[in-house]
Amino acid sequence: MGKGCGGRAWWGCAEWGVRFPRRVLVVAGVLCVLFGCAASGLADRLSVGGLTASGTPSARAEAWATRYGAGRPELVLVVRPVSPRTGLDGPVARIAGRRLTERLSAEGGVAGARSYWATGADRGTAPDRGAELRSTDGRAALVLVDLRGSETDTARTAERLVPRYTGEIGPFEIRATGPAWSLAQSTDQARTDLLRAELIAAPLTFVILALAFRSLVAALLPVLVGGVSAMGALAVLWALTAVTDVSVFAVNLIGALGFGLAVDYALFIVARFREERAHGRSAEDAARAGVATAGRTVAVSAGTVTAALAALLVFPFSFLRSMAYAGMVVVVLAALTAVLVLPAVLVRWGSRVTALDPLGRFRWAPAPTIGGDSPLWRTVARAVTRRPVWWGAACLVVLAVLVLPFAHGRPGLADERILPAGTEAHATADLVRRQGGTSAEGTLAVVLPRVDPVADRAALDAYGRRLSALAGVRGEATVAVRATTGRYAGGRRVGGAAPYTPQAGGGAYVPGTGGGTVGRGMGRGTVVTLTLRPDPQSERAAALVHAVRRLPAPGGALHLAGWAAQVVDARAALAHRLPLALGLIAAGTMTVVFLFTRSVLIPLKVLAVAALSLTAALGSIVFVFQDGHLRSLLGDFTVTGTIDMTIPLLLFSVAFGLSVDYELFLLSRIQEHYRATGDNTAAIVHGISRTGRLFTAAALAVAVAMGALASSGVLLLKELGVGLALAVVVDATVVRGVLVPSVMRLAGRANWWTPGRGGRRAADPRQEPPRYDGSSVTSGHAEVTDLAVDPGRRPDLDRR
Repeated sequence: MGKGCGGRAWWGCAEWGVRFPRRVLVVAGVLCVLFGCAASGLADRLSVGGLTASGTPSARAEAWATRYGAGRPELVLVVRPVSPRTGLDGPVARIAGRRLTERLSAEGGVAGARSYWATGADRGTAPDRGAELRSTDGRAALVLVDLRGSETDTARTAERLVPRYTGEIGPFEIRATGPAWSLAQSTDQARTDLLRAELIAAPLTFVILALAFRSLVAALLPVLVGGVSAMGALAVLWALTAVTDVSVFAVNLIGALGFGLAVDYALFIVARFREERAHGRSAEDAARAGVATAGRTVAVSAGTVTAALAALLVFPFSFLRSMAYAGMVVVVLAALTAVLVLPAVLVRWGSRVTALDPLGRFRWAPAPTIGGDSPLWRTVARAVTRRPVWWGAACLVVLAVLVLPFAHGRPGLADERILPAGTEAHATADLVRRQGGTSAEGTLAVVLPRVDPVADRAALDAYGRRLSALAGVRGEATVAVRATTGRYAGGRRVGGAAPYTPQAGGGAYVPGTGGGTVGRGMGRGTVVTLTLRPDPQSERAAALVHAVRRLPAPGGALHLAGWAAQVVDARAALAHRLPLALGLIAAGTMTVVFLFTRSVLIPLKVLAVAALSLTAALGSIVFVFQDGHLRSLLGDFTVTGTIDMTIPLLLFSVAFGLSVDYELFLLSRIQEHYRATGDNTAAIVHGISRTGRLFTAAALAVAVAMGALASSGVLLLKELGVGLALAVVVDATVVRGVLVPSVMRLAGRANWWTPGRGGRRAADPRQEPPRYDGSSVTSGHAEVTDLAVDPGRRPDLDRR
């Protein structure tokens, strides 16, 4: 019977699983049932959106614009007459258009509706007011609908309204787009994609595991770990929805990341368990040994991945925060399941873990175990350690080529183009752009709260002229004042004045919105609207935003709202918070790896190699999704010329944790052999040869689990899936098989240097964390080949 290990948490978990396997499994089963009941109500509590930065100047300006009636409409309806003879200005169209607007305004959850027919433009009384609500060919008009509540509320309202107000209604054919409908359709698409991803990933991963373990029984163990951890994570998210927003996409991350980590953790522990069983130890002792070695790596890996995900909390994106919560929860639960429930299953199944080899009847010789020595990887390791400079340089060149596209990466924000081109929100938005209408993303609203529309009329006129002269303003800058409305283009006034009828309680008319009031009940303030010529996410649009903010405004105070302003502010917030996030990841990783290895150099090497390999993955994402290459292989998607700025952050955090996961397991093998022999080169070759086959299987399984997201129709999930799959494969093969051994070979004994009371010295084997020797946890050393080592022996520091 094993003893405690001086407070080591992973050993305590293993002891519970080994000593009381039946109880542990019964409790785990009961918890899974409870988790499942809690998770069943999760779908209705998840939020959508959160892809824009909160707390920025443009986010505050949106609130000001909404107060003045110039907020960005959440739902946009494109109305076309069924018969060309009806037209937009005929009596039938006018009556139907106004009735449609009135019905929408009376719906629950609707703050107001504005349309071409409510401006008077259809009657010719105020043609300037509705110009931007009518297509250039005069065959379509827009109805802009403002919805109440959060992004989740508006998406649910859109789900309710769109089926009732689209299709052929009276003399019109109506289609829908807008932020709320885009969010609603992306939510439905994500749920469908999750099911498809699971149907793709589960059987393929099981086949990979069955072939890797050479046992159908053993292949079920990662599925068990992944299922328990994912179910628990969903239940925790259900509880979190009571205190914070949790994105609907968090469920997709739990499925992919939870299953991917379950594969890693189960592979590491089961491989070590089978090795110990092959040496003649009992199931109980083999389970203890597996957790005391591989389980220790699992615990440290979980801490590193959790720390990397926690860094996402510093960014002002609620989408990233909810993904961080989901990731941290599933990582912790995967580790707990691996070190608590998995040993209990191994003890109960015992020798049956190796049963049911799917290819057993076709083998003419015993197959090597997954954690055994690999002749191929041993050959690779020997070649690399003989010429570390050449191999390391070649690997760096390959990674540098992959990194290059990242240099011209352009961060952006997600819009309806993240959906497949055939979805209604995307297709309708494209229709608006083609027909020359003004999309919700193509305008900027300048709120001037201190301006008196009557007293400052001359200043507003001059301001409108200066705004319309800025590069990037398309057509006109529309200025709403209390008495008249002016339109400006190219630095001059081009629109005539329209009569103004005061509203009850005061207010100012906003042109181009279909009527209404600005600042009702307020004596001051007005809004200037700008129509953009460039793409709102382009550099030209960003330059225009900066130019508008620099331009002196009447009254001094200025609040700039609009999609282009949100993109600019989100980029600024990202740049401001990024150093803090990277610093937290670096500090957490170096601390954990130092405590794990007791080396000063290795944590620095882990950080540098992981950052390099992951930047290569990010470069590949830019090459594929921003530049539009390989579309035929990954399914059709819309090339926007940008990468959603939340995806590289999430990709880096998750992939960084997985990279360190492989690194820690490799280091544990290398360090174990080094402490036993004192030969740095032999330890590197041994570690690579004993983990190469394991890493290959794990990388393939994780790549399938993550890569299944690439089948998603939502561009965000497609980018995340491709990026994670590529990062895992490159890291587990090129980086772990070539770059890491070459760097460690060049570093020599400096790998194991650590400061101490005597100044410079190498890590002392007597300070090795407790390990299992077959009957109890001791401070001695048991090499996987049962090489006995004197605990007092000090490695030969001169051997490289």
